[in-house]
Amino acid sequence: MTTEPDAAQFLENGEGRVAYEVSGAGPLVVCLPGMGELRSLYRLTAPALAAAGFQVAAMDLRGHGDSDATFRSYDDVAASRDALALVEYLGGPAVLIGSSMGAGAAVWAAAERPEVVSGLVLIGPFVRDPPANSISSAFFRVAMCGPWAPALWTAYLPKLYPGRRPTDFADHRLAIAASMRRPGHSRAFRQTTRTSHAAVEARLQEVVAPTLVVMGGRDPDFPDPEEEARFIAGLLDADVLVVPDAGHYPHVEYPEVVNPVIIDFVERVTDRG
Repeated sequence: MTTEPDAAQFLENGEGRVAYEVSGAGPLVVCLPGMGELRSLYRLTAPALAAAGFQVAAMDLRGHGDSDATFRSYDDVAASRDALALVEYLGGPAVLIGSSMGAGAAVWAAAERPEVVSGLVLIGPFVRDPPANSISSAFFRVAMCGPWAPALWTAYLPKLYPGRRPTDFADHRLAIAASMRRPGHSRAFRQTTRTSHAAVEARLQEVVAPTLVVMGGRDPDFPDPEEEARFIAGLLDADVLVVPDAGHYPHVEYPEVVNPVIIDFVERVTDRG
């Protein structure tokens, strides 16, 4: 049995198609990337989970990667509905792994359909809006409102990897840039940057799924990454892994640290531990 990912497959939504790829066999794990990222964000995570005996589906957000840019909404709730549709299509329940905005979407999905979400892994999670007086947040929203947003994003991306960048980082960055040149994708990305996480924060205390929070200790998206991890863990009674030297993508920077913890967690919540 191969654990190599299949070619991109597509889930019809009614307004467009959401792309995903599947590897492995076993209990289902669905992986959601964050804003400006691709499903290949899980290129070092999915093979490890597949080798451990899980079916792993990594999806592209709307208007990202191979997914269509024909949708009316590109926010957390839209991403969560797509993830839930994929879980139902592939035969859940599933553990949801979400990075950044994808983590917020995973939380909303767990609150909306607790019977199909057996666990959550939240990586560098945005589950609430930054403080209203955050200068960096305000600057980001202004900077990302114009046609130059994709170029600014790819220029900013290296700052999210203050630790050890993967050897294929340059190729991955080029793939993101190529994705944003597809028809409608630049517009969709700009809409995604305007996402508010208030809808997710309002439902945090509804979540009953076991949760693991993975945070980079040097994540530049948070004033105090460890404090944010503690805040989320306090509400969700979650386990926490802080990777001291990592930034926003600790599972890509230090997979040898993060993968074993994720696999152990997924095995426990799927009754395989």
